[in-house]
Amino acid sequence: MLKGLQVLDLTRLLPGPLCTMLLADYGAAVIKVEDPFSGDPTRAVGDPVGGMGSFFRQLNRNKKSICLNLKTAAGKDIFRRLVSRSDVLVEGFRPGVMQRLGLDYESLKEINPGLVYASISGYGQEGSYRHRAGHDINYAALSGLLGLSAAPGEGPVMPAVQVADIAGGSLMALAGILMALLAREQSGAGAYVDVSMTRGLLPWLTYAASYLKHPEALPRRGSGHITGAFACYNLYETADGKYMSLGALEPAFWQNFCTAVNRTDWIPLQFDESVREELIKEVQALFKERTRDQWVQFFSNGDACCEAVLDLPEAVAHPLSRELGFWINASAERGSPELQPGFPLLFNGSAGSLRLPPPRLGEHTAEILHELGYAEHTIKNLAKEGIINS
Repeated sequence: MLKGLQVLDLTRLLPGPLCTMLLADYGAAVIKVEDPFSGDPTRAVGDPVGGMGSFFRQLNRNKKSICLNLKTAAGKDIFRRLVSRSDVLVEGFRPGVMQRLGLDYESLKEINPGLVYASISGYGQEGSYRHRAGHDINYAALSGLLGLSAAPGEGPVMPAVQVADIAGGSLMALAGILMALLAREQSGAGAYVDVSMTRGLLPWLTYAASYLKHPEALPRRGSGHITGAFACYNLYETADGKYMSLGALEPAFWQNFCTAVNRTDWIPLQFDESVREELIKEVQALFKERTRDQWVQFFSNGDACCEAVLDLPEAVAHPLSRELGFWINASAERGSPELQPGFPLLFNGSAGSLRLPPPRLGEHTAEILHELGYAEHTIKNLAKEGIINS
């Protein structure tokens, strides 16, 4: 899908590497640019195999790695040569770092006017928060999303996954890069894409924001249609201490649910505020009558939007995951497979492809330099000087 596209990946940790891996999975040639001393910190996170932590392996398949000391003139010269033949650059440093290195968009577009340059940061490149440190939980907190995430009468719940990093960072960067590439097809000019992980969460708040003109109706913790206020859209514990998710928000689905459990008297009470809490308790008592698996079987042929809440190993083993290839056996180290999330998109029925295992630190440095025209003796000298890894 993206064959012929070359991407320079200067990112570390989660948001940028996930974005560039998605580009790589669908055909782009991604070169991961790392410092010669330690590389991406996620190399040391998780179960180590072949000097690579499992977190790194989950985010860096289908990439090549080159080590460059970008604080040296020679390292910058090599990098600029790479830029001259690349389509996309993605970086995730704090605002101002690339400018101090002389590798900001304004400088590099002089070398390559068609370059699409994406910067991923917590709060964006402008404004008083641009240099402020932060992590996923902080971005979710300031966006307003975290404040809405709780059960009725309880405080905010810690997200189980990095929503801001992925939704606000990885996926927004991916969308911005692809839009800029599409625009380049028409104009021939590249673009600078400013990705703020906090700003990137705003589309997630569209439902809640639809009530902003009516503060009295504004969804609050556990009080909205989709945050646990009503029986028809809620989580319920079963007889074995597991959970079912009920998503019968539309009246037709609620009617199907009530009919299936032989409680047609509940149908007109779906959004009745006067019995809201009592109805939730009654539905909870109902779910306590059977185990989770018994409820799964009970609703297997119904159209009531009622599904089991699975833990991760259960989700991986679920028939849906197996049928649609949600998970793949990738290579942890040459010949050593491990399970990784698969390819999220299908194009004409085809998914992405697994072409390269996650790279060792600087594994492809010499190969890439040879492609740039560097002689063998020059490469050895660069290694001796600490500009590349030896």
